[in-house]
Amino acid sequence: MENAVELWERPQAGEIVMIAGWRQWADAGSVSSGLPHYLIQRSQARRIGGINPQGFYLFQIPGTHDLVRPVVRFEDGYPLVLETPRNELYYTGDEMRGVVIFLGDEPQLDIERYTAAFLDAAQALQVRRIVSLGGVYGELPYNRSRLISCIYSLPTLKSTLERLAVQFSDYHGGASIGSYLCRRAGERGQEFVGFYAFVPTYDFAQFPQITSAIRLENDFTAWYDVMRRINYLLKTHFDLSDLRRKSTQLIQTVEAKIRELDSAAPQLNVREYFERLADEFTEMPFEPPLDDVWEQELRRLLDESPDEEE
Repeated sequence: MENAVELWERPQAGEIVMIAGWRQWADAGSVSSGLPHYLIQRSQARRIGGINPQGFYLFQIPGTHDLVRPVVRFEDGYPLVLETPRNELYYTGDEMRGVVIFLGDEPQLDIERYTAAFLDAAQALQVRRIVSLGGVYGELPYNRSRLISCIYSLPTLKSTLERLAVQFSDYHGGASIGSYLCRRAGERGQEFVGFYAFVPTYDFAQFPQITSAIRLENDFTAWYDVMRRINYLLKTHFDLSDLRRKSTQLIQTVEAKIRELDSAAPQLNVREYFERLADEFTEMPFEPPLDDVWEQELRRLLDESPDEEE
């Protein structure tokens, strides 16, 4: 690991898995950055290490003012806060199953060293399977299950992933940090899966009279749909009831915005636009096989049952 990875704790469990996200390019709906932060807070995960940021980030690009500069905040002349890139490892779980949660800043430099450091950290922590998170904006219904695109590092993973109601990616273009890591993980024989949720956005370019746009900065529906698949794939037990509630509230908020737009300019038929999107959309909801649901629930109950008296 050279000196790029710092680990001050190496938890032990029967099996350890990882969920990874970044403040990155492919972060529509904050799927990659907001969801890991949410899981860290909800599970009260503890920090166990990180990747040293030295050598991975630019301080400035000439002519771009503050595009990549660290953010500093002064009060009465004193620097209270200096926000620099962070790549942190957290841990939650029990003796049976541990979850490493990684949240970092997508590197700007030396991607090969960064990739090696990340995969070395996973190996040092005995992580069996890594799931990375990403989000992509698209024009699709706000009140339907999100489409989830999937990539994987080893051919043997495909049959398992086919059960998750995902679209296998045929993307060809600039690589995100997740897609880069997916390739390098496969070359090392490490199990790596990437989920990319499609997040609704509407710019209303076809409606010149409407100046506002709708973009889901925190797409809780995408978070919920991704986590249902992660719980199944990684056999984790994250409580998703709060995310389900937030998803319902999000849909209600968007619906209220649509009513407002439709009321302000009924001649534009905004509601008909959304109805057309829904009609043209093919939903791929995830429903775990019933046998697997019962098996996982039984295991959970057995894990939580008190020891029998001797």
